[in-house]
Amino acid sequence: MSVLRLGLIREGKTPPDKRVPFTPQQVEEIEQRFAHVKVFAQQSEVRCFRDMEYSAVGVAAVPAVDDCDILMGIKEVPLTQLIAGKTYLFFSHTIKKQPYNRKLLQEVLAKKIRLIDYEALKDKQGNRLVAFGRYAGIVGAFNGLWTYGKRYGAFDLRRAFECFDVNDLKLELRKVKLPAVKIILTGAGRVGKGAMETLDTAGIRKVSPQDYLTRHFNEPVYVQLASADYHTRKDGGHFNREEFHQYPERYTSHFKDFTAVTDILMAGAFWNPKAPVLFTREEMLSSNFRIKVIADITCDIGGSIPSTKQASTIVDPVYDYDPTTDTVQPAFSKPEFATVMAVDNLPCELPRSASEEFGRDLIDRILKPLLVDDPEGIIERGTIAKDGALTETFQYLSAYVKGEE
Repeated sequence: MSVLRLGLIREGKTPPDKRVPFTPQQVEEIEQRFAHVKVFAQQSEVRCFRDMEYSAVGVAAVPAVDDCDILMGIKEVPLTQLIAGKTYLFFSHTIKKQPYNRKLLQEVLAKKIRLIDYEALKDKQGNRLVAFGRYAGIVGAFNGLWTYGKRYGAFDLRRAFECFDVNDLKLELRKVKLPAVKIILTGAGRVGKGAMETLDTAGIRKVSPQDYLTRHFNEPVYVQLASADYHTRKDGGHFNREEFHQYPERYTSHFKDFTAVTDILMAGAFWNPKAPVLFTREEMLSSNFRIKVIADITCDIGGSIPSTKQASTIVDPVYDYDPTTDTVQPAFSKPEFATVMAVDNLPCELPRSASEEFGRDLIDRILKPLLVDDPEGIIERGTIAKDGALTETFQYLSAYVKGEE
């Protein structure tokens, strides 16, 4: 079998992303498990693992990777850096017809690039095989606690990005000293589980939805809500998970029962635009609405949370929201405002730990189909473009590519 050259590309998007597909130790493992594969790391000054860390395990840090067969990165590759005829793996952010990346997909097709999108790598049941969701949850919940500490002067934490890795972050959580507040966490997927990990590490007790609504506690508590906990069928009858996911418009929300007793909201649940919103701006104006800190981990602008007017950044992570005027205001400016954390690239705050977990999933679930054989069609299903054309699965992007929608 001829040698297959795999290149780890330098992230070119601004601001640069520090994450990598594989850690140096994982590259060493790849070359041991796949004897026909040779890995090269394009030199980078921003990558969370330095060139010398790759060199230390025998991986060449090279200025260019033009001679590699497969190129792997994290974020979108700038148009001028795309190399014709190559196989690329990265998050293209095109499968939802994102208008800001139309030109990227046009360039991929023009250069006859084989584009495999991490987000589209799924099993036969449609479950994603690789993702950064857990770290979005871990960091998002940490940022929510950090925001509360800053707003009320209750405690002072280092920022997540100032922690070396996830273990360092968990040590930082020992500083959390909350009063008897109530916290809602929505979502039970990767993001929800990651957020729960942070809350549990901080020593915050988890309680049932019923106890959360009806009991008074002398300590901070949180509740993890699934869709069934705050949605009811309009026509009556029991909540049906499959039906809700397919036809959310058949349901109505009673989330306002929870907003009357909640201090902090951590939103980690996927939201379908056809589903009811969590709450409205008008409901935020009610005297019964108690939430003052909102960590929107999903960062759905114009989505289920009216205060998420814009994404925030790692450098400037929070802003205030004035429901009276429906406007964004400076953070911590008035007690009647809600303070919003809506960082849209949360895993970037813990790039070493996030990269390690992501690389582990790539090795265990993706590399054999990519590098050897793919009997289950994982790579085929995850391929958006090949030989200058959209693949069959992604033909729905045709009008989007042409600029017709």
